Amino acid sequence: MTARDDGGDEELAELLAEVRRIEVQSTRLVTGTMAGSYASVFRGAGVEFDEVREYVEGDDPRQIDWNVTARVGRPFVKKYVDERELTVVFVLDQSPTMRGGFGPWSARQIAARVCATLAFSAARNHDKVGLVACGDGAPRFVRPANGRGHALRIVRDVLALPDASRSVDLAPALDRVARTLRRHAIVFVLSDFLAFAPGPELDLCARRHDVVAVRLAVPELDAPPLGLSWLRGAGSSSPVLVDWSSPRVRAAYAERVAAWRRRTDAALRRSRIDVLDVPVPTVAGKDVVAPALMRFFRMRELRGAKR
Repeated sequence: MTARDDGGDEELAELLAEVRRIEVQSTRLVTGTMAGSYASVFRGAGVEFDEVREYVEGDDPRQIDWNVTARVGRPFVKKYVDERELTVVFVLDQSPTMRGGFGPWSARQIAARVCATLAFSAARNHDKVGLVACGDGAPRFVRPANGRGHALRIVRDVLALPDASRSVDLAPALDRVARTLRRHAIVFVLSDFLAFAPGPELDLCARRHDVVAVRLAVPELDAPPLGLSWLRGAGSSSPVLVDWSSPRVRAAYAERVAAWRRRTDAALRRSRIDVLDVPVPTVAGKDVVAPALMRFFRMRELRGAKR
């Protein structure tokens, strides 16, 4: 066995250990804090038409079928039933920036934890889970399937798939999801959105599916550390020395971050896409996934109650 083989075995063992840690943490969250939240928010999102029946007191007037009502002469309503099985698809951004950052954890590691929690929740509810990974070349598509073993495979891929050589365009993956999945699906886009460029593919996907932007924010977006840092942009081979102690540099950086946030928020609002903001922690082991998911679920529940 060569030294290179030893390194490969060590890396594989480390990956499997990380998957196992994520599985244990996510299982605890799924069966504890999040129990019921996933089902209440998403299981009612996909509905199928069942029948038309005569209106009775207490029915929602918004469900009246005006065509049948006009034809028969008395009110009739459309009846819907929850789909028995949902499909959850993760769209993974493999841009190099997803592995970057100054903290102990990368955006990709937090993405894996978000993915695990939602995938195991889906498996618990007998829903299918799939993955579309955006790297170099055509998007990698893992077809949705049931079961905890398949959910684990998805989590492993989110952690293990190689980084792209440069920032990737999410448009081909969104187009693939929109055109491949015939039934309504819940689509989570796992990305830092640093190179996000909205296009018609996003609008098409949002019209056909329930799209949620999982925005993973590294801490230095708000507070870069003081001192000198060598930085290299995605796809660039030439590092640049940046003096974060300079007020001028920090002000220019803050202005660029604010402008990026405004553009991204506006584009997602135009496409009517919900945003799930998950901060990348500055301390290893800190749970940022559970609070973010619970805030998001509460927002969806309140919005549904107001309709």
